[in-house]
Formats: sequence, C-alpha cells, structure tokens
Amino acid sequence: MRRVLPLLLVCLAASLAQAAKTLDIAFIDVEGGQATLIVTPAGESLLVDTGWRGYNGRDADRIVQAAKKAHIKKIDYVLITHYHRDHVGGAPQLADRLPVGTWIDHGPNREDSKVTREDYADYDRLPKSRHLVVKPGDKIPLKGVDATIVSADGAIIGQPLPGGGRDNPVCASTAKRDLDTSENARSVGFVLMWGAFRFADLGDLTWNKELELVCPANKLGTVDVFLVSHHGLNLSNSPALVNALHPRVAVMDNGARKGGSPDAWQIVRNSPGLEDLWQLHFAMEGGTDHNSPDPFVANVDEVCQGKSLWLTASEDGSFTVTNLRNNYSKSYPAAAPSR
Repeated sequence: MRRVLPLLLVCLAASLAQAAKTLDIAFIDVEGGQATLIVTPAGESLLVDTGWRGYNGRDADRIVQAAKKAHIKKIDYVLITHYHRDHVGGAPQLADRLPVGTWIDHGPNREDSKVTREDYADYDRLPKSRHLVVKPGDKIPLKGVDATIVSADGAIIGQPLPGGGRDNPVCASTAKRDLDTSENARSVGFVLMWGAFRFADLGDLTWNKELELVCPANKLGTVDVFLVSHHGLNLSNSPALVNALHPRVAVMDNGARKGGSPDAWQIVRNSPGLEDLWQLHFAMEGGTDHNSPDPFVANVDEVCQGKSLWLTASEDGSFTVTNLRNNYSKSYPAAAPSR
C-alpha cells in the first residue's frame, strides 16, 4: 500500500499538470503595428511580426517583456506577415535581443516602394539559421496545435478548413474594390486550432483577398477570436469576412492614430454573435461612439506605457482575456457545439 499511494499521487500530479496547460496569446502594443506572441501548451513560441523599427528599440523591448512574462527565453518561430515597416521593421532589433529559431515569410518583397524595399533589405540581411517560405495550405510546425496558412504572397487556400465550406450569404451585398498591389494583399494569414479553440490572424490582408477567402463559400469557418485585420482600417474587414468568421471576441491592434476606422470598427462590432471587442488603444478617430468601453481598452492615452492584452485559452474552447493596464479580466465559456 505504501508503494501504491506515492504512485497514485505522481499520476494525479501529472494529470493535473496536463489539464492545466493553456494556449497563451499576448497582443503586444506596438503603437499601430503588429506583434502577437503565441505560446503553445507544449511551450513553443510563435511571434507574429515585430513592430516598428527605431524608437530606441521600443517595440523589441516590449516583445522581450512579453516573452519574460510568458517565461520563454527564445522565440521558436517568427512569422513576418508582410514587409511593411510596422510589421517587419523591428526584426533586426528583436534579433539583437532574443534568439530566434526559424523565420517564416511569404518569400521576396513584391512592392516597389523605397521604404518597403529598405525594410525588406534589412530583414533579408539578418542571419537565419532556419528559414521557411510558406504557401497556402502549409502548416506552421508548432507541436500540439494546428496552425494552417490560409493566405500568402497573394494566393489563398484551395480547400476549406475543417468546419468551413458553407455558402456565405453576405457576399452578395459586399462589392469588390480596386485592385491592391501592395504588400498588404500578400499578407501571410493563418488560422490556429487547439482542441475546440480557434483563432484567426490575417495580417493586413485587404478587402478583395478577404472576399476570395470567404466568397461564395466560407473557406475559413468560424473562430472564437479574430485579430481584426489591418489594425481596424477600412481597407480591410469586409462584412463578408467578419460575418463569415462569426467571432465571439475580436481584438484590434490599433494605435491611437492608426487604425480603428469608425466604419470598420462598426462592422466588427455589429458582427452576429460578437460578445466583446478589445482594443490595444483608444482610437482618436473613433471618438466616444466608435471605441469600446474603458475596461476593454489597453491604452487610453495617446502617450502611453504600451500595455498589452493577454489571452489564455483552454482546450475545451473556453478562454480569458486580461487587460494588463487595469487587470480587468473576462472569461468566456466554451462555445456550444452547434456553433
């Protein structure tokens, strides 16, 4: 009996440790760019974009702070969605501060603009021990989760994801726009699934490419959490996309004066089934009518301390979002299976 009891206690402790594992997502404030740190239940890390260059390494330092909070000392994968300065600009400064295992991108820059060429050149010169160029349908090789690339270099997935494929009635009332030839339209987008939890990040993918993903049939299916595309700018976030994703929660990585367009904000806010819209900043353009209530905004002043939003998800699909400015948290139970 003396031998059996310790064995039972060890098994119970192991079972509790396994049950306690979570998927963590830090939405790091980089003042209207993107830097999203994902730490899987297996302890692997994926950083999506690196924020801006300059500012004395401000954005790289904020990423390092988030990594410390997540108890990681390196970034296993850095995914660059596209080569605009607010997404790739901070890569050299990040590489000076944290070890990076693998860099992921869509391949060479396609945009003929001086600034983008300059930022891509700086990124391209970084020493990369491992480098993956992804295309739609590829998997980000994270252990224990399914992260599928749905858009890259202007192409999109050919086959629906699990749970996708339904006709999208909102397509009929969502018109196409002028062709976008910028790097935005070449953004690497992905959907991450762990158990019943689903998260979508499409970078700065613009309107017409969104329509290719969800019209006439919704290839993506629904998600629990949607990182609002393009910082909440109205060049993206078509009703066809937002309604197709049918998110329970949306997170907008806007800055005080970048993103958070009132019309895009309203499209997201009006999405059927949306419970809450969290923002990294109070959007000056939105005023009182097109911003979320104070508890759901990480930074309310234009000059701020760069507070983040932190999401912790469980395998059953339940999750909690915490505002690190005021420590306000809200928990969301697992969604009904019929959803």
